[in-house]
Amino acid sequence: MSVSPAWEVQEHTGATAWFQVGLVFGDGARVDALAVVADGRVSIEDVKARPALSLADLTVLADWIEEPLCKACGMESYADEEPEAAEENGESGGARRARPPWPRGIEGRWLVAQEYRAAQADGLDPVLAVMCATGHSRRRSLRLIAQARDAGFLTPGHARR
Repeated sequence: MSVSPAWEVQEHTGATAWFQVGLVFGDGARVDALAVVADGRVSIEDVKARPALSLADLTVLADWIEEPLCKACGMESYADEEPEAAEENGESGGARRARPPWPRGIEGRWLVAQEYRAAQADGLDPVLAVMCATGHSRRRSLRLIAQARDAGFLTPGHARR
């Protein structure tokens, strides 16, 4: 994880500072964020991630960057105040992954088919459901769906002539 100052604007009552935050996970996932510190509060202004973050990952992004960002700003972290709460939630100080790894091969294709059919049954967009489940882009998710069709887990997408 890296935190570096981007720029700072001095105002009459204080200063507003922007920081570039970079996270690289062991599975190759990367998150770059632009955080703003003003009046003792930290806000995330921009986030870029490869592969895309799921909503669950986005909600814990603040937890991932809070402590290093607060150290760079010279502020106290909320994590320092409540160490017992993190332990009760099952979080530890160890490395975190952006998302659990998606199984490869036949098991992954079967899981893609399950996600696809569950979304269809709920009246949701099945491609979007696969994207959210795998964390892959639309193009890669469509490729996984095609592989699940080829493996026989899904019906053909269109009638053959």
